[in-house]
Amino acid sequence: MIRAGAGQMVFECDTAKLSPFCTHIVPYHRDQNYPRRTMSTTHKPALTLETINPAVLDVQYAVRGELALKADKYMHELDSPGGGKNLPFDKVVTANIGNPQQKGLNQLPITFWRQVISLLEYPQLMEEHLEIAKKIYPNDVIERAKSLHKEIGSVGAYTPSKGVLAIRQRVAKFLENRDGYPSDPELIFLTSGASAGVSQILDISLKEGEGCMIPIPQYPLYTATLAHIGAKPVPYYLEEEAQWSMNLEKLKESVAKAKAEGIKIKCLAVINPGNPTGGCLGREAMQDVVQLCYDEGILLLADEVYQRNIFHPDSRPFISFKEIVRSMPKEVADSVELVSFHSISKGVSGECGRRGGYFELCNINPQVVEQIYKMASVTLCPPVSGQVGVDLLVCPPKKGDESYDQWLTETTLTHENLASRSKYMCEQFNKLEGVSCQPADGAMYLFPQLTMPEKAIAKAKEIGKPADVMYTLDLLDNTGICAVAGSGFGQEPGTYHMRVTALCPGVEDYVAKIEKFHNDFMAKYK
Repeated sequence: MIRAGAGQMVFECDTAKLSPFCTHIVPYHRDQNYPRRTMSTTHKPALTLETINPAVLDVQYAVRGELALKADKYMHELDSPGGGKNLPFDKVVTANIGNPQQKGLNQLPITFWRQVISLLEYPQLMEEHLEIAKKIYPNDVIERAKSLHKEIGSVGAYTPSKGVLAIRQRVAKFLENRDGYPSDPELIFLTSGASAGVSQILDISLKEGEGCMIPIPQYPLYTATLAHIGAKPVPYYLEEEAQWSMNLEKLKESVAKAKAEGIKIKCLAVINPGNPTGGCLGREAMQDVVQLCYDEGILLLADEVYQRNIFHPDSRPFISFKEIVRSMPKEVADSVELVSFHSISKGVSGECGRRGGYFELCNINPQVVEQIYKMASVTLCPPVSGQVGVDLLVCPPKKGDESYDQWLTETTLTHENLASRSKYMCEQFNKLEGVSCQPADGAMYLFPQLTMPEKAIAKAKEIGKPADVMYTLDLLDNTGICAVAGSGFGQEPGTYHMRVTALCPGVEDYVAKIEKFHNDFMAKYK
């Protein structure tokens, strides 16, 4: 028995019961410091740039890269007390991302959406306080919320990993009405936005070193995800002079080049309407793509999140790849593997932060479907609020419903504002020296080409940046407008572009600032 005393503290310990790992007892006194181990000077951190997954270092995401970080720094500076005195602008315009409801833009949430969602967040209002709810909400809102609450329960609870079955059934009905062909709700997966679905399918489909054909220019989600999983991007160039359409010969050239390099092409991604280009594909070009996928045994990935954003009567209309595949000859229609994606983030809803979307599988091997379901289960379930958003996207108020007129007014206004801004911006860009801009059929962006003076190209090379990156950084420094250089999306060698959103209000002032900067830039480097 050991008995040790130290001031006011006494403890006893039976040495016979001591663990063999207990080698000594240190008395403790409240007035003295407890002996501490000396930190080893040989400790090495587990995570450094040399020890993390090397694939992460290859990931690039221009939309939220260097330019966005600098814009964020300027915003903090402007928001600080007395800040921004030395800046030549009084606000930062975030024209780098398609984020309709962000601070500073004037796209308001759809009232019907927010009313239904608010009742699901506080269902007691339509249960215990129904008379109060009826004074606030239209009857169709209350009935829709009650129906969803019955199907879902609490929006704070998990759902099935594919998403709520009743919502997937309504997505299937939406697709049948849109395309004219049957849709199976068991082959529809609700997701945390379309981006999560794209990443999930790429991760499941591709082995390290295998290839995915991607459009150039493209949304950087694709190159970022491919870099992370160790797969190879196989670029195919869109035809700028043909409003960013696809060219079958260029597709075949990309396939041949990849084969010559020993790359097995597994997938082909199409963004329609296009991001960053705004171009919408015609039926013939889409049929060429489907036929190529059939001939080469390639999985077709159809990113169709901008399908609601078609602007002008003379624009090419949106046609889904599901409709094209199913309308082809039977041997093609029953064989071409297709995954198509949609989202609540774009269109006229603009609910980016709610993270809702879905993908539909067509002609996918049932055993592979099981694996896709298994991987969806790893993340438990998509955000329930996002699932509700998908339901409201595919099943909006109908004519005759109490909320229909307001819903129609709000969505029409949003659509028309976006269309008019896009048209105005394109016209103004085409008036500028050295700028050529294709009109957008849809989406939320323009992708004007910039003819850079040789002195500007030389200066950019001197500072170690692409010329369009230098241009957009200077644009931010001088105007507070944050656009994205075309090199972040990919472009034909020797060309320069920038992507700007058509979401920004006060478009005349916004474009005037770009015009002044551009004219000064061209004069400086002539």
